Amino acid sequence: MGDVRLIEAVKAGDLATVEALLASGADIHPQDEQGWTPLSWAAGKGDVAIVESLLKHGADIFTVGRDQRTPYMIALAAARVEVASLLREAEEKAGGAKNHSQQLRKYCKAYYLKDLRQFSGWSASQTEGGDVSHVSDHDVVFLHQDLTVTTSMWHNENVLFNQRTPEWEDFCTAMLQFKVPDDFDLIPKAQHAGDSG
Repeated sequence: MGDVRLIEAVKAGDLATVEALLASGADIHPQDEQGWTPLSWAAGKGDVAIVESLLKHGADIFTVGRDQRTPYMIALAAARVEVASLLREAEEKAGGAKNHSQQLRKYCKAYYLKDLRQFSGWSASQTEGGDVSHVSDHDVVFLHQDLTVTTSMWHNENVLFNQRTPEWEDFCTAMLQFKVPDDFDLIPKAQHAGDSG
């Protein structure tokens, strides 16, 4: 477990002690019994100043504890939007396969088929099976994150339409207002207001 003085200073929200410990060469990556680092604790508390200090001193943004959550994931779970934004920006700068915010979220939204048939390029010849006569305008269908359309909420099951074109993308975003939610969209708005430490 090692020296946890830095973790204790972060938990207390004591920026002066955090800075003094870092200046004296304290280990920036100690982990407590849960595997949380000082950055994990600062992320969960929503302490912007301490997070910035830890990042400036080279804290590892991808270290996970026993719960397998990065500091970014911890900040999101605690609805610490400002800190999560800082950590997401740090992850994006670091890049690589570990970048959580660049992964395509599995998502679908239900529509009546009549709404999708308003697309000028919608035709039976562009559907997976070629025949959509068994589906009526008042049936619910599902638009998925990759803009395929299915009669099932499960991706790639009972596909009706899978012709992704720039025109289809424009129709989905402009006319249907379809958008895969961002991590921050999933935090209840009431919690945004309480984002101060």
